[in-house]
Parts: sequence; C-alpha cells; structure tokens
Amino acid sequence: MSDYMFMLENHLTSDQFGVISEMEAAAAQARVNLFLTGGAVRDMLGGFPIRDLDFTIEGNAAKIAKSIEQKSNGKILTVDENRKCTEMLFPGGVTVEIGMARQERYAKPGGKPRVTPATIHEDLRGRDFTINALGLSLNRGSRGLLLDPTNGLGDLERKEIRATGNYSLYENPIRLFRMIRFKVRLGFHIAERTRMQYENARLAEVEKHIAARSFYQELTQIAKEPNPGEVLQILEHEKLLQLISPALTGPNLNLAAFQKLQKARQILPFGIDLHLDYVPVFFYLLEEKLSPKDRVALIKHTAMTHGEASAPAGLEAKARKLEKSLQSAKLQKPSQIYQAMVNAPGELLLFLLLKSQQRLVQDRIKNYYQKYLPAAQEVPEADVISAGGTPGTRKFQKIRESLIWARLDARPKKTPPPEPAPPPPIATTGPARNPMHRQ
Repeated sequence: MSDYMFMLENHLTSDQFGVISEMEAAAAQARVNLFLTGGAVRDMLGGFPIRDLDFTIEGNAAKIAKSIEQKSNGKILTVDENRKCTEMLFPGGVTVEIGMARQERYAKPGGKPRVTPATIHEDLRGRDFTINALGLSLNRGSRGLLLDPTNGLGDLERKEIRATGNYSLYENPIRLFRMIRFKVRLGFHIAERTRMQYENARLAEVEKHIAARSFYQELTQIAKEPNPGEVLQILEHEKLLQLISPALTGPNLNLAAFQKLQKARQILPFGIDLHLDYVPVFFYLLEEKLSPKDRVALIKHTAMTHGEASAPAGLEAKARKLEKSLQSAKLQKPSQIYQAMVNAPGELLLFLLLKSQQRLVQDRIKNYYQKYLPAAQEVPEADVISAGGTPGTRKFQKIRESLIWARLDARPKKTPPPEPAPPPPIATTGPARNPMHRQ
C-alpha cells in the first residue's frame, strides 16, 4: 500500500471507504481508469475532514454511475448531461460526484462550455485552482499514485490559493465566489498573481455574465460551509452578493443568525449520518429579513425550482410539530429521546436548536447529538451478530436497536473512590533538631 492510500484510509469514514471499494470494483469490471480527484484529495493532503468524494473516469462515467445504482444502495440525485457528471447519495450520507475526464472550452465568459473527453492530466490542468487539481489513482497497476500537474501540493503547503490558468476567472466567473469560499474555509491566502487576475476580472465586470442557476448552485455550497456567515459577509464587502439580491446588505443579511448557526453546528458529531440537509436552513436564514417582494426577486435571480423555493417556507411548520413531540413528558429514558430523534430530518433538529424557545427541547437535542448518538455508534457489529443477527436483514436492525436502547438506558458503573495514600514515614534516626537553633 502506498503512503497516500494509507493516508486516505485514515481520513475516510467507514461508509466513505465502502463507496471507494464499490467504485474500484465497478471501474475494474468496466475496464476504465478511475481516479479520486478534487476536494477529497486536497482535504486528505491538507489534513481536513473529507466531506465529499469526487471521482473522475477516463471513459463513460454515466454508465458507471448507473451500474453502481443498480448494484448498490447508491441513488442518483442529478445528472449534468453537458459536463457528463452524475451526483449520487450513498448510505451514511456519503455524497459522490462521478464525472468524465474532460476539457471545457468557453466561447464567452459564463457561457455554456463545449465539453470533450480528455485524459486525466488534461482534466486536472483545466480545473479552477491548483489545490483542486489533484488526483489519486485507484487503478490496479498504479493504485495510490499522486497526480499533481499544477503543483497543487506545493500550494497546499504554502496555504495559497492559485488559479490554474490566466483565464480561469474569466471563463467561468462563478469562480470569483468559489475562491472566496475556499479562502474562508481553508484559511489560505490568495496568490498575488491570482489576486491581480481577480481585480482585472472585476474591472471587466465578468461577474455580470454568471448564469442564474450558477448562483443557486454556489449558494448551496456556501450552505454546507462551517462558517457561511463569514463567506456572505466577504461577498457583501466585495459587492458580489448584490448580484444575487441587492437587498442582501446591512441588517437584511442576518449575520447574527448565521453566527448562531455556526455555533450550533459545532455540537454536531462528525462522521455520522445525521440525515441533515443544510440548504433549507441556510435559505430560511438568508431570506428571513427580506420582504416578500425581495424573496420573490431572490428566487428569480437564482433560478430556483418550485420545490427548492418552497423548502425553507415549510421548515418552520414541520419543526413546530417536531418541537411539540419532543416536549412530551413520556420521554423519560435516554432510549426514548433517542428514538424520538433518530429518524427525524436533521435539518428540523438544527432549526429547533436555532429557533426553539423551549429549554427542555434544546437540552434534549444537545444530549442526542453529544451523548446518545455517539453512544449508539459504539455498539459493535460483532455484538449484533453474536445475538443472532445477520447483516443486511431486518432482524439484524431490530437487534441492533435493542442493544442501542439497552446501552443508552444502562446506569453508568460507579467507580469506587481511590484508597487514601498511606502517611509518609516518620524519620526516627537521630535527635530532632530545632531549625532555628544556630550551630
């Protein structure tokens, strides 16, 4: 095993590792070259948690995605026919993008790119920033080989964001937003030459060519950031946020609510499927201070679908119903509180952390995330099997649930207090001396 594969496996959750194994098997069967690329490799090398898995295939990526959906529990969410990319969701909340190795050529800033198949090296050189132009081979003959055609590893070590080409920000102006998002998340500085490219692009007003749908897609990425409020604040300062909505400025930006969101997210355990969609919570807070007219304009400027636009509005009513159930006096044992929340949409629990005025509800949600849910993960599969469960069966799940409930309700063992230390021995050699007596 290469050092990079060892490093990767130490950064992956068990669910993410399972997805990589499935992808390797599917690619080997189809006899296509498979690479882990982009953010996953960047985060692995930079020591950051790996949030999403991006795979690039030298071949028919859509065919691989469909075959995996048929053979596993992965579900196709969206398909970009032009860029030949498929977004999928796997058990454990693992989000995956499977894309064809490609080159994109733009006839004008912000226009629809002309996409052609390419080699993995050509694909990486055409990406936005060097720290995202990294790849790791998952092929049998070169497994663990690092691909770094733009010296992204060096920029990671220098904590520097550098565009891969002179026209990266011109060709696809949404990268202006993306650059700021990465700067906030990673805490990196922007390379001087890239800073000059940014300023020249702004002087040329290329941001006016950003497609409405690109705004929405970028906002959904900001929604997943650990500190979305800081990203929005910088975008407002750079006069980029007004392209989405001129009303998103000053008090209407709702920065206090986003600060509260950041603090609430800090109590959420990492590496556990929380069934949580950050997007509706983010848009609820983004629109909270806007007038109805401004909300309609925001929806139009971002080309939201009816379902996307209505999701934040329905959040409050659903959360209120859940809040009522969590106040029930019948929830006495930790296992009962766990059962009341484990299947609830995570965005509703997060919303109640932000908005509920009931101290009991707040405390129960915090206990669920900080105590009960982590404790439930500690029930080993071996215990379920020894109790008569077969993995993948309904009986296995029922036995696992009963073991979790028993673990949560078990009283912690009282450790006996430590025995007092024996007194120090009394010196008996020689006569006692008066320390004040002078010899």
